[in-house]
Amino acid sequence: MYDVVVAGGTLGVFMATALALKGWRVAVVERGKLQGRTQEWNISRKELQELEELGLLTAAEAESCIALEFNPVRVGFHGGADVWTRDVLNLGVKPDMLVSLMRQKLEAAGGKVYEEVQLGGVEVLSDGVSLVVTSQTVPGGAAAAAGDAQSSGTRVQYASSITTRLLLDCMGHASPVVRQLRWGKKPDGVCLVVGGCARGFDPAANSTADIIYTNNDMQRPGTAAASSSSSNSTGQLQYFWEAFPAADGFLGQPRGGQQQSTKSGEWKSDARTTYMFSYMDAQPWRPSLQALFEDYWRLMPQYQQLPGGLQQLQFQRLLFGFFPTYKDSPLPPGFDRILQIGDASGIQSPLSFGGFGALTRHLRRLSSALHDALQADALAAGELAQVNPYNPGLSSAWMLQRAMIGSRSADGRAPPADLINKMLAGNFAAMTGMGDEVLKPFLQDVIQFSPLMRTMAAQVVQDPGFVPQLMMHVGPVALADWMLHVGALGAFTALNKAAAPPLKLLASSSALPAKAGYSLRRALEAWEFGSGSDYKL
Repeated sequence: MYDVVVAGGTLGVFMATALALKGWRVAVVERGKLQGRTQEWNISRKELQELEELGLLTAAEAESCIALEFNPVRVGFHGGADVWTRDVLNLGVKPDMLVSLMRQKLEAAGGKVYEEVQLGGVEVLSDGVSLVVTSQTVPGGAAAAAGDAQSSGTRVQYASSITTRLLLDCMGHASPVVRQLRWGKKPDGVCLVVGGCARGFDPAANSTADIIYTNNDMQRPGTAAASSSSSNSTGQLQYFWEAFPAADGFLGQPRGGQQQSTKSGEWKSDARTTYMFSYMDAQPWRPSLQALFEDYWRLMPQYQQLPGGLQQLQFQRLLFGFFPTYKDSPLPPGFDRILQIGDASGIQSPLSFGGFGALTRHLRRLSSALHDALQADALAAGELAQVNPYNPGLSSAWMLQRAMIGSRSADGRAPPADLINKMLAGNFAAMTGMGDEVLKPFLQDVIQFSPLMRTMAAQVVQDPGFVPQLMMHVGPVALADWMLHVGALGAFTALNKAAAPPLKLLASSSALPAKAGYSLRRALEAWEFGSGSDYKL
């Protein structure tokens, strides 16, 4: 029996390795090959350093995984001033190398990888979890030793079982366990993303990135502009752009296979990855990913200012995704001994795409909490729920996503086409004036009470007439709900500042029973992470 089995290996291998290095017996189950994609993950150096601080990477290994580094990065909204900052999502790291390194370290620590193995069922027992897995492999493969076989053409399907004390579900939004827990529940919001990586951009102009950018107001899919009086304005969307230089197009590569410098300003590339995304509710009349792709082809040349249009580009790959979001996040465990982590848990901000960056922010907290849970045998559903508790910072981000949905207002009228751009331009103008301690946490999906209050106050002073428009767009129910979460954000901030220091001494002592100590440490973490106080510039 293993102590921990992680289902879903591409991101789960990071958690698996962290736990294996703490001395636990760990296995990873992955339905495909355990390997990262060739397309870079864009993160901040601060997030990569989290892996160093946990002992998962050395400084040299971390540097070797960086494909390229760039600065500055831009935030801008149609009709407002552009904001330039540095060191936010400014690294392109190599997922294939990162995942390979994690696998090596996992196996060196005694961990096991089951790849090309499908999770067929899970049974929770009083003393553990039994996983039914199947593997399509050639006769005589590694899976043959584990269980029964059924012939399937030229290949053989082997069924076996794996037992563990704790199952970590890292299978993302589409996890079969998550689908069972959320059965019949429509997402409260969705983010549709389309994009591609292409060569043919001007290398001299390809050294900066866009974190979030708009160059048009709201519009209906397939049209050049939106009209707030249109009878079809229920389909209005605000399109956002994100773009990063890509390593596919390195130019002037030294001979002899030497790696070109990845440092900002020391490389040239004609490749760029551009994403177009939009927030919306899960209504049947909302557009499909195919419809968004049609608008991507139409609008991208204007956004990237391509004199030759799409004809000057050579696309290397296309990218698309559908990210459902739920208000009741993080998702509480529905069973003993099973816990969702990563995107499966809903711990990522509804404003972001989740994935690697969202995992790294919580990796230290989660690996420590799970180590604690295993030691205390705190593996019941209610005890595991304390690992991913209520987070007022996460919940207060919901109103921000709601405000960026280009839907009809509560009174039945379409919102002004420039409403979202005007709101965001005002927000970022206010934050920029307050410095990096306000701007950078928000750009990395961290909501903090004081910066939020200061930003709101500044925007009210700058444009008091805009506030009623925004309130009408959001609606009174969503606004009241948001105010409750903001109040909780303030309470968590106060508790973390005033009550946490003396309680940390008690939590680290041996005076408490194991499970009581476990619960106290989770409460302290909830205050710290729920208030955004874990974030350091």
